Amino acid sequence: MRWERSRASDNVEDRRGGGGGLGGKSIGLGTVAIVVVAMLLGVDPSTVLNLAGNMAPQETRPAAGGPVQDEAGRFVAHVLGDTEDTWRDLFARSGKQYEDPRLVLFSGRTETACGLGQAAMGPFYCPGDRQVYIDLAFYEDLKQRFHAPGDFAQAYVIAHEVGHHVQNLLGISGKVQGLRQRAGEKEANALSVRLELQADCFAGVWAHHAQASRQLLESGDLEEALNAATAIGDDRLQEQGRGYAVPDSFTHGSSAQRVRWFRQGMESGDPAGCDTFSARKL
Repeated sequence: MRWERSRASDNVEDRRGGGGGLGGKSIGLGTVAIVVVAMLLGVDPSTVLNLAGNMAPQETRPAAGGPVQDEAGRFVAHVLGDTEDTWRDLFARSGKQYEDPRLVLFSGRTETACGLGQAAMGPFYCPGDRQVYIDLAFYEDLKQRFHAPGDFAQAYVIAHEVGHHVQNLLGISGKVQGLRQRAGEKEANALSVRLELQADCFAGVWAHHAQASRQLLESGDLEEALNAATAIGDDRLQEQGRGYAVPDSFTHGSSAQRVRWFRQGMESGDPAGCDTFSARKL
């Protein structure tokens, strides 16, 4: 990936080595219990934080941080900057104004408006403070544990979380949360799957424009992203964790679904083509 061709964002906060940023707010025991259960069931617990953040934003005391200095941090800043340029343009085309998210790099754990963020949850987006959170140790897990190496695989992860920010700005996340609160467990999970697949599609939309406008992709990059989407499908993760998959418990979508919707966004470059909520087949 030719990531240095893109513009580096100024909206990156580096909390790594800053004591975890646990200054002003604690997480409730109920949320801790839900996260633990989710981890035992093989479900991505970052969903808990994403959904919790749809409640009213809470005041938090920001942790100490500063501009990124190392190559890994610069990579993140450049990818984030490219997503900003893409979504600013796409929003402007439809008469809207895009509001950049902030991306927080942390080590181990950090406070968020959605509760305590931990590395074990993987990268996540918190609607409550409109920030993306990433412990870069996840990229080593992506390479070693999930066998999905490559810088474009890493960029896909960032673009997916930015996709959740786009959903938040468009009011999609709030509507889905309202529907989930009135639905049974099976229906609520199905809504989460559609939300996550749309974020995958939005990641593909970014990739389309990153290539069309700035030629960031190199040979093999698309395969890296598709490999990552396959590796973190719910069916693949559940089969690895407990030997079998339970589709009704999926919250992010199967490997095939995640690949299909990323491809949809990549090939069309059109956010309107990412309407997973109207799609009969995912």
